[in-house]
Amino acid sequence: MNRLFTFRGGTHPAEGKHLTAGKPIEPALTPKTVTLPLRQHIGDPCEPLVAVGDCVKLGQRIGERTDGLSAPVHASVSGTVTAITVAPHPVEGQGPAIVIENDGLYAAAEPGASGDPAAMRPPDIVRAVYAAGIVGMGGAAFPTHAKLTPPAGKPVDTVILNGAECEPYLTADHRLMLEHPDEIIFGLKAIMRAVGARSGYIGIENNKADAIRAMLAAAAGEKSITVARLRTKYPQGAEKQLITALTKLEVPSGGLPYDVGIVVNNVGTAVAVAAALKTGRPLIERVVTVTGTIVREPKNLLVKIGTPFGDLLAQCGGTTEAPAKVLAGGPMMGIAQYTLSVPVIKGTAGIVVLSAAEAAAPPESSCIRCGRCSEACPMRLQPLTLNALAVKGDYAACRAANVLDCIECGNCSYVCPAKRRLLESIRTAKAVINAGEKEGSPSG
Repeated sequence: MNRLFTFRGGTHPAEGKHLTAGKPIEPALTPKTVTLPLRQHIGDPCEPLVAVGDCVKLGQRIGERTDGLSAPVHASVSGTVTAITVAPHPVEGQGPAIVIENDGLYAAAEPGASGDPAAMRPPDIVRAVYAAGIVGMGGAAFPTHAKLTPPAGKPVDTVILNGAECEPYLTADHRLMLEHPDEIIFGLKAIMRAVGARSGYIGIENNKADAIRAMLAAAAGEKSITVARLRTKYPQGAEKQLITALTKLEVPSGGLPYDVGIVVNNVGTAVAVAAALKTGRPLIERVVTVTGTIVREPKNLLVKIGTPFGDLLAQCGGTTEAPAKVLAGGPMMGIAQYTLSVPVIKGTAGIVVLSAAEAAAPPESSCIRCGRCSEACPMRLQPLTLNALAVKGDYAACRAANVLDCIECGNCSYVCPAKRRLLESIRTAKAVINAGEKEGSPSG
């Protein structure tokens, strides 16, 4: 346990975790109204299963899509459907959603299938995960049932749980490891059984020594599970970097963890899997870190999906000055919001509030060709080159230079002494290329 696992590249942004690392999870106040987007996952949006005026129960499936990549959506309160409309969305800006007025009764729907994963067939575990609407809880929100269904000919030998939580300010996973370590182990064992893996890892950065101790105690006697200490470095929790750090295997360009026999999930996802298999309860709540230097009482809150950001900030006492920027997620990869009416979704790990001084963008100047962006890039790309090609609109050359391998961690922009907007241009290039390939047209 003295060894520290890590990867090439990365950087060390100010952590800001002291604001909430010592704050136990507490239940958020249940909102009067929840707004439940029909896409809370990578893939196709769900179709509504209810109509305006319908009465719904807590945990009732209200949205589903039977074709394509998707995950069902469930009511996080009981009450009446008041609208099916286009509403604010923390990732997409806006999208279709179901609005439910909370009746305060919390009448629950019949729970889904549950059982001991050791006695369940792998397909039954996968079906239970799908029925619960579980997606990746680290932010990517990939439907978990799909991740637990490896392609033919690509057996999975290892499952890795991401407990790194390398994004600054966020401590939701940290608190889960401290307060629910047994649930994490239960969920990991269920995931391992579902994919047929023989070994499991839980990777935790060494700035969370108390979480490491808690998970070691919970994993005691589990010969197939290893708790590994990771060097604190951003983006240690990125999927490909985590795989390389722990196994020395490298996912090929354009490939997936399946290609090296690995599946990666978040510790929060493991807790959601445990809840589904133990109780049949779908994913209708999650832990969210609400924080920032101008938040009066930063907290880790257990939040009903669909709760407005504004309600959570109010529960934290509001702010000491007018926020200049509110992020869904952390300061490195978070998405700025245009309204506090935006709801928490399954992938919302944190809400970070920035002051005017913190949000101010420094002036951009000419590149000095120092090479720091290349040194920091965990994907071994050349951000300067990609930026120059993107600015010129030469997207074909960007594609040839492997721009699609960029994980959008933001390290390049963070370390650039000239404050070049490297990530923004690279992100634009990726979007143009992906749109062109989706339409079947050449990019560039």
